[in-house]
Amino acid sequence: MVSESPTFYELMRAQGTSRRSFLKFCTLTAAALGLDPSYAAQIAEAMQTKPRIPVLWMHGLECTCCSESFIRSGHPLAKDVILKMISLDYDDTLMAAAGEQAEAILDEIPKKYKGRYILAVEGNPPLNEDGMYCIVGGKPFVDKLKAVAADAMAVIAWGACASWGCVQAAKPNPTRATPIDKVITDKPIIKIPGCPPIAEVMTGVIAYVSTFGRLPDLDNRGRPLMFYGQRIHDKCYRRAHFDAGEFVESWDDAGARAGYCLYKMGCRGPTTYNACSTLRWNGGVSFPIQAGHGCIGCSEENFWDNGPFYQRLSGVGLGLAVDATADVVGGTAAGVVGAAVVAHAGASVVKHLRRDKPPQQPPQSNSDRGAGQS
Repeated sequence: MVSESPTFYELMRAQGTSRRSFLKFCTLTAAALGLDPSYAAQIAEAMQTKPRIPVLWMHGLECTCCSESFIRSGHPLAKDVILKMISLDYDDTLMAAAGEQAEAILDEIPKKYKGRYILAVEGNPPLNEDGMYCIVGGKPFVDKLKAVAADAMAVIAWGACASWGCVQAAKPNPTRATPIDKVITDKPIIKIPGCPPIAEVMTGVIAYVSTFGRLPDLDNRGRPLMFYGQRIHDKCYRRAHFDAGEFVESWDDAGARAGYCLYKMGCRGPTTYNACSTLRWNGGVSFPIQAGHGCIGCSEENFWDNGPFYQRLSGVGLGLAVDATADVVGGTAAGVVGAAVVAHAGASVVKHLRRDKPPQQPPQSNSDRGAGQS
């Protein structure tokens, strides 16, 4: 921990980074955040003028999969986020300090940087038995969470555990594992759900907050729109097979080997908001659907209690016949003439295959071509 927090640019220059490399980093950061290239100049200015933001990363009931994902980020690298972009003053998984020396930081930072630090939470607090199901440093985690959150500028809820409760909150939830926003109600909370979240989503959110000094635009569930603004289904490479009515009917059938849509095998892609189909995992190499396994909807609330993962959703609660649409498309696609469009899963459009009709009008002249033909 440093007494005076230097800026990101000052740290990079001290390590021998050239001005040109710094500007290139800013451009890449803008791209990683899904921002217009014009934002690179704003990022550069912020990184030159603003001190690094202190971050306190606490752990409740969880399996550490969020931390495991975070350290594998490639854009930006986790080491750049931890060592340069932010001042990670407390993380009992990654920090060198231990015991009383480590726990003292949770008292020092809130006093020194009141209203100017971020609290990042991995896992959730159990409320039953006065929080005794999760003890950290000799105290119930829920008590420490409330104390550290009191003077934070914002709270980041990492993963499904902190965002929704996850498997710890599965019925009957004997420990009363509780999402962060049900305990911390007076602070802005950014939810980064997933089990775990994508590494670049985690580092991207930290990069955005530390660069612009504000929260990203959030949806009505508290998730950043730049990463959770679309359903996995919207950009899935198997989407063309869904539109064509080509579905995997059983594991390892001809459709599975041909890469057909996994919706009938229980894939939750049509109802799950996340960036898996665009950012993907492991440096953009793959994601579960690409590996042949349907999405289980791990970034959505109560995914652990929403029925068997391999059972097709017949009622998705959106008021639209998603299940019927898949059957209609699959049963009629080969013989449909013309275009039939049906709504499905909240916002997208499924188009039936159509065969070109024979020309009903005399051939057009070259000057007329370009106008729309039916």
